[in-house]
Amino acid sequence: MDVLKLVSEVGFPIAGAIAAGYFVFLTLKFILQGVTGGVNGLAGIIKALDNRVQTMNNDLVKIDALMSHVLGVKPNIERIAANEGKEDARRD
Repeated sequence: MDVLKLVSEVGFPIAGAIAAGYFVFLTLKFILQGVTGGVNGLAGIIKALDNRVQTMNNDLVKIDALMSHVLGVKPNIERIAANEGKEDARRD
């Protein structure tokens, strides 16, 4: 009965606009929940891929250092420091 009371107070066009606005709100809420779930899933995939890239980069630097040692060549200190995302802090 509250719906009929609202229609009698504000008129049918305004009550219809309010109902249509509510349905649009529900539809947008449903769509955005699906999009948010998809974005969160993609963010998890990206984090996993970034972790794999970091692991591979660490392995490559380790292999490079081992091969430099075996071959008797001075290792590339800048590359090793860049692997950690920092500048070489040593002053030698």
